[in-house]
Amino acid sequence: MKNSDLIIPVSLLLHLGIINGVLFFLTPETYMDTFHIIYYNGAWLLITYSLNFYPTGRQETFFTNIIKLVKLFLIFGLVYLASFGFNEQPPYFLRKQLFVLSVIFSCLLWYRYLFYLALRKYRMKGGNSVKVVIIGKDDNLRKIVDIFEDPYLGYIYCGFFDDKGFNRTDYQGKIENCFHYILENNIEEIYCTTSRLSKHELQNLKDFADNNLVKFKLIPDHKEIFTRAMYIERFGTLNILDLRKVPLDTDRARITKRLFDIGFSLLIIVFILSWLTPLMLILIKMESPGPLYFKQPRNGLRRKIFICYKYRSMTVNGNANTKMACKNDARVTKIGNFIRKTSIDELPQFYNVLRGEMSVVGPRPHMTSHTLDYQSSVDKYSVRHFVKPGITGLAQIKGYRGEIVHPIDIRSRIRLDIFYVEKWCLLLDLKIIVYTIINMFGKNEKAY
Repeated sequence: MKNSDLIIPVSLLLHLGIINGVLFFLTPETYMDTFHIIYYNGAWLLITYSLNFYPTGRQETFFTNIIKLVKLFLIFGLVYLASFGFNEQPPYFLRKQLFVLSVIFSCLLWYRYLFYLALRKYRMKGGNSVKVVIIGKDDNLRKIVDIFEDPYLGYIYCGFFDDKGFNRTDYQGKIENCFHYILENNIEEIYCTTSRLSKHELQNLKDFADNNLVKFKLIPDHKEIFTRAMYIERFGTLNILDLRKVPLDTDRARITKRLFDIGFSLLIIVFILSWLTPLMLILIKMESPGPLYFKQPRNGLRRKIFICYKYRSMTVNGNANTKMACKNDARVTKIGNFIRKTSIDELPQFYNVLRGEMSVVGPRPHMTSHTLDYQSSVDKYSVRHFVKPGITGLAQIKGYRGEIVHPIDIRSRIRLDIFYVEKWCLLLDLKIIVYTIINMFGKNEKAY
């Protein structure tokens, strides 16, 4: 869901607030005990995580996954009652606890109802929306349009393209005209009815979508265009194939990664940068005049420009934002050579991580001038911008870091970046961090 990173943490906090509030007012004699507080809250967190309860799809309604909700209530109810099984209780005690559980579950149901009611009204006013077009008209067009025009789902249907002309208000022209329209109108998702398109047309559309950060989805037909990142979604009675499913599109994955980034970056800032920064200030200033930090515009998530921080490793010069450092670069200072070799110069980027502009692990951000060059010369380069850039990444631990000398260098990096985007998991992040630390203290080629 677009712009919905707060939905899960807010819902989780409100759920826990309901549970703790009801228990506090109805059963203070048992609730006001450290063990019980930890037990109830820990049980809810563990059960909801095990059931994958919180991730919310765009098409989810009050009744979607209602079976999962029933399972949650049953399991939590049993776990809750189990906490009293160690002590003998009077006969009325069980009836009271069943009443308490019924109040909790009633409040949670009301919250669920009000949540989806508020979400529906928010989407009907244009919030949490995504702009879509359809390429090709066949018998399924009416079904898809009916879904898109449901104001609850938050889609903004902008029309369809087909080489056969139609006298309809939502007909936008021939397929060849869609490329300009998509860019001009900031279309975010393309849906292709593949019975109307050739394999060559599908491949062109898929490459165009990848290179312009547009989601590309289709009803399966041509098997040759399938990718390892494809994912099937249900749209009513239709099966839609999303050819660029990104694991970090889910709320659960984004929040997990964000919490990890915040925790990890705070540890580095407090225990390393707090004493390293004053030391770097003295060493860098002693060798060359200028600021401590080198600040450079770079492209982040969805190519959004942010200011990337590094310890300055060069003398102040006018082409630092356009010319990449190279071997035997006269601009690099002695201390700069050392901190580049050990990657110490990258450590201030943990401030970028804390600010939410970067992640600890992800594709390395490039200078804006290089991004403009690569996105037009390297196929699928823009796929890397579906996720936040990182301080370290899969390409870096595989040896693809520093100066780009040959075209194969950037192509190899992009291949590994795309693999990371498609296969992300927290364990992969942890492995990359471990190998990055090993490389910092092991034999390491000078980075330029």
